[in-house]
Amino acid sequence: MAEEQVERRLAAIMAADVVGYSRLMETNEERTMGALRKHRREFFDPTIAKHGGRIFKVMGDGFLVEFGSVLNAARCAVEIQTGMHDRNAGVPDDCQIKFRIGINVGDIIVDGDDFYGDGVNLASRLEALAGPGGIACSAVVRHQIGNKLEIEFLDQGEKTVKNLAQPVHVYFINLRSPTGASPAAATPVHEGPRADPLYLATLASVGQSLPEKLIAAPARRSIAVLPFLNMSGDAEQEFFTDGLTEDIITDLSNISGFFVIARNSTSAYKGKPTDIRRIARDLGVKYVLEGSARRSDKRLRVNVQLIDAAEGGNHVWAERFDREVADIFDVQDEVTRRVVEAISGKIGSKNITARPRPANLEAYNLCVRSRGKCNISNSANSEAHADLERAIQLDPNYCEAHSNLALTLLFSWIIWGEPQIPNKINALMHAQRAVEIDPDDSHARRILGCVQLYERNWDEAHMQFEAAIRRNPNNADAVAWMGELQIYLGKPQEALAACAEALRLNPRPPGWYFWIMGMAQISSGHYEEAVANLSREETYGTGSREHLIAALALAGRVPEAREEARIFLAGNSHCRISELVANSPFKSMSTAQPFVNGWRLAGLPD
Repeated sequence: MAEEQVERRLAAIMAADVVGYSRLMETNEERTMGALRKHRREFFDPTIAKHGGRIFKVMGDGFLVEFGSVLNAARCAVEIQTGMHDRNAGVPDDCQIKFRIGINVGDIIVDGDDFYGDGVNLASRLEALAGPGGIACSAVVRHQIGNKLEIEFLDQGEKTVKNLAQPVHVYFINLRSPTGASPAAATPVHEGPRADPLYLATLASVGQSLPEKLIAAPARRSIAVLPFLNMSGDAEQEFFTDGLTEDIITDLSNISGFFVIARNSTSAYKGKPTDIRRIARDLGVKYVLEGSARRSDKRLRVNVQLIDAAEGGNHVWAERFDREVADIFDVQDEVTRRVVEAISGKIGSKNITARPRPANLEAYNLCVRSRGKCNISNSANSEAHADLERAIQLDPNYCEAHSNLALTLLFSWIIWGEPQIPNKINALMHAQRAVEIDPDDSHARRILGCVQLYERNWDEAHMQFEAAIRRNPNNADAVAWMGELQIYLGKPQEALAACAEALRLNPRPPGWYFWIMGMAQISSGHYEEAVANLSREETYGTGSREHLIAALALAGRVPEAREEARIFLAGNSHCRISELVANSPFKSMSTAQPFVNGWRLAGLPD
């Protein structure tokens, strides 16, 4: 008889357990269980899901988690330990829940939803070596991460561990101990100049406070552009000033080697007191650009200053531009060149290629005025549609106008309930026209990918999203949409990883990022986490309600799901599950099945 084939694969394994669990339970069992459940529901499980992990075994106070990427495993471990320090603030020492974590990469044996083998065993042994709040990892983890993350590793040499014949070379991830304990005690810390700015941005993205004693030295070419102030005294010019800010962000984000925070995250600071160093720390950047603009009928005055927030808020460069209004695009190009040269002189202005600009200033005004309206309401989307059609009449070769018109046409039927015909075919036509006008425009590529996804051309959508990200690695929206594509392809772990990357680039994102994350969590079986994201203020009551219904039902909260279904059907009385599935570009029925199961539990009609 032939031997049964054993499935093996390489994976990153994270083992975690609660320090002093027996003592905590003995002291107060109900309090300990309640605290642990709360930490898991609100923080531990969502953090694992955000980084693409899957808990495959729970052993009382211990957890084993699989990751497809060792980088994600390390980021997740650091975020858990740093976040737990914050969550324990103010809690008596003898009541605090503290984890210790071990990370290994190795060969595992797959047995259904469970894993075995040396790769798993070593992760558990490493966990036992870590101190309270600590992270221990194997040599293979340390070498695979290399310099890809700005994490400092403390070499502990070879250690003899239980049930393994050969000694294991162990490293601790170095974080600063809040209590001043020695790093060798394995209290994990991000030490001084080794702090990872991308990790900091990810922490900020989920609204977590940063540890007060965490000292970050962000990447040298990282920048956030704050909303420019409108000095015109005319509220109607607000859109113009916002457009100027957004275009400078786009120009900078296209520069190779620069990490640029997305517009939505910096717009959160609009109209608020400005503490440049705090903003830079929250967003994980070294530089901040701020400015103001005054526009009259014929003249444009722009004041700009570049601040090195990591060096105590020193001004690196400042300039005033006093030009004709028609010279706005020259001003944008000049600001970009000067910022790049100030931050990294060796790049030089000769290596910066200016983006193609519209030929008509009124077309530009109409396009800027339309930005972001497609997400607000059906009426706002219709206003944007009219403005963009007028912009294209004025400038038929305006790439952004064609892209944004394609998006309003797409959203008109996938979100706002307008007829698919002729909106669907027109969306594809304008998206393709935008890429034809400027094949190197990342935004145009992203929009074409969105349209192709809902055309069920999954390979073409994937190619366009990849092209968008390749042309502009800072394009957080393209990364987020890549995550949505992965959901419909039946790859929820890849979707969650894309969501985490999008949040890194856009730490304070629009609500639809959390909508995509909620869908990915439904697909991956993390129903309570999906409920949390789909119930957020930014998402609740939008088109995401249909997915909140499924998440609630699958989480066992059927009465709540049925109430949300009642509200949904009140405005969509003819909606059927078959229609919801038909309007979503799932590649297979099996991929759609979790959502279908949730909708049926909630009582939506077939």
